[in-house]
Amino acid sequence: MFNRLFQEIDSYVARDPALRSRWDVVLSYPGFHALTCYRLSSWLWRHKLFTVGRFVSHLGRMLSGIEIHPGAKIGERLFIDHGMGVVIGETAEIGDDVTLYQGVTLGGTSLAKGKRHPTLEDGVIVGSGAQILGPFTVGAGARIGANAVVLEAVPPGVTVVGIPATIAQRSKPASEPEDFAAYAVGLEINDPLAKSLAEIQTELESLRTRVNELEAERQQAINEVRSA
Repeated sequence: MFNRLFQEIDSYVARDPALRSRWDVVLSYPGFHALTCYRLSSWLWRHKLFTVGRFVSHLGRMLSGIEIHPGAKIGERLFIDHGMGVVIGETAEIGDDVTLYQGVTLGGTSLAKGKRHPTLEDGVIVGSGAQILGPFTVGAGARIGANAVVLEAVPPGVTVVGIPATIAQRSKPASEPEDFAAYAVGLEINDPLAKSLAEIQTELESLRTRVNELEAERQQAINEVRSA
């Protein structure tokens, strides 16, 4: 148990340059507090102490502003940065070395029993405000851009952005510290929708220029006829 706690503290040190010491994590990081409460509530849940487990989960939510259902399955070294407003549903599954930023929802779109929430494989990064809704899988090393709304499965190692989310870039999983992309985006990533709109705008400007040229030619022809 203590080894797991130390690993999770070290994962914060590795991914947050603002940290001064490991004590900062223990004393003032809501993501760590929420995860510690989750480990206890999950143990209670697995031992059929459902009401007590939900109560411990509720205490964790009051303490951190992060809601993690005790029935969720979470791997090692989950990093929740800032964290306020993060919601992780009952049937969500999260692999190892996943990063979530504030306002992320791993939600369901059905009231039926069974698998309703997404599965995030190892190394996934989810930017702030992103909504991942449904019982599908986000592949290992994928990156979800800030405020994206993901409604279908995401292949491993890609970056998706937009509403609804579409693939903006294919990339390798973030296996090394220098590959880590805060908030799941980089300067080289372009929103496909924004790119399409820019292309349409360029085409409209070209058409407008051509219409003006034709109008000028027409007016010149009329003037020539009148002067003849």
